Amino acid sequence: MTTLRRSFDIYYRDKARTARMDALNARFVRPGALAFDIGAHVGDRTGSFLRLGAQVVALEPQPRVFRALRLIHGRKRDVTLIQSAIGATEGTVPLHINSGNPTVSTASQALIEAAPAVPAWAGQTWDRTVDVPVTTLDTLIATRGRPDFVKLDVEGFELEALNGLSTALPALSFEFTTLQRDIGIACLDRLSALGPYEFNFSLGEDHALRDKWMSLDTAQETLANLPMDANSGDVFARLQSS
Repeated sequence: MTTLRRSFDIYYRDKARTARMDALNARFVRPGALAFDIGAHVGDRTGSFLRLGAQVVALEPQPRVFRALRLIHGRKRDVTLIQSAIGATEGTVPLHINSGNPTVSTASQALIEAAPAVPAWAGQTWDRTVDVPVTTLDTLIATRGRPDFVKLDVEGFELEALNGLSTALPALSFEFTTLQRDIGIACLDRLSALGPYEFNFSLGEDHALRDKWMSLDTAQETLANLPMDANSGDVFARLQSS
């Protein structure tokens, strides 16, 4: 469990961060809502959704991290925990484990190949690989219900995850990195093909949206022009009001 200590320090001990996270999530998750936490890691977002009164389905593929997630949330009535990755089709996928920094374990070989060229990713090592089951968002919806909000954080595998979704959802977020901003731009295209979405950004651990929601073109331009040292953040998408 010692390799997870950094995750617990980041995601559970910063009360100001937790307050910002809850305030942002409350814009999308109401009491009684259904939320999917995809790439749950140690479950800080799951905890936030539960505090807001939601039912939660949380997915985490890493065996060791999933055990920690189960210890934290496994006995709670309103949460369903599933040890699985998410992708375009059901099956299995090689998951590359970063034992020293499990937050960046990934099913994306492209992310691993891109990382050495970027200083912020210096020293990251994916030291072993395990095969993990893969489900799709469509399958989750068919078996668990249509979510009011989906949080997607799968370390470079976001486009594959969205390719497993065939219907527009009310709102969702996906992580982007400036390391692979092309993936984020493609995800914006994918969502716009599903429905009339508008977009917003939260950078790093700010858990705060920009003042104005954006069209597809503006969101793609914004992502393309972010400085490299912005590193990562979340794109939020919501269906436009008719």
